[in-house]
Amino acid sequence: MVSNGNNRGGLLTAGGILSIIAGAFEVIGGGIMVVLMSTRILLRLSLLQFLPRFEGACGMHIVPICLIVIGGLLLVLGILAIVGGVSALRRKMFGLSLAGAICALPSGILGILAVIFVSLAKREFGAEN
Repeated sequence: MVSNGNNRGGLLTAGGILSIIAGAFEVIGGGIMVVLMSTRILLRLSLLQFLPRFEGACGMHIVPICLIVIGGLLLVLGILAIVGGVSALRRKMFGLSLAGAICALPSGILGILAVIFVSLAKREFGAEN
């Protein structure tokens, strides 16, 4: 790989930045899911005494709880992706950087590219800054 003169290649920097961006998307999306579904549950519980009883489809009351769990999982994965991206930019701890890139995978193509770039640039972690 061609270096820019200071022993820093572009693959690891690109992988770290992609991991941070994908992690930010996951944090925002997961946070929105958790807040909206929690608000929906709390609103439904507070208005339950005033609304007529309606029994919807079997198991539909579980959907908001599942979305809260999925949103929380995305939130945690996004935080790990951001931490891993920062680790990649600092050229510290290859394992954490790769784990962060893997945690960015739910974001789609950004996560896939982050994993590829970080894994291809493994030898840059041994180089002195």
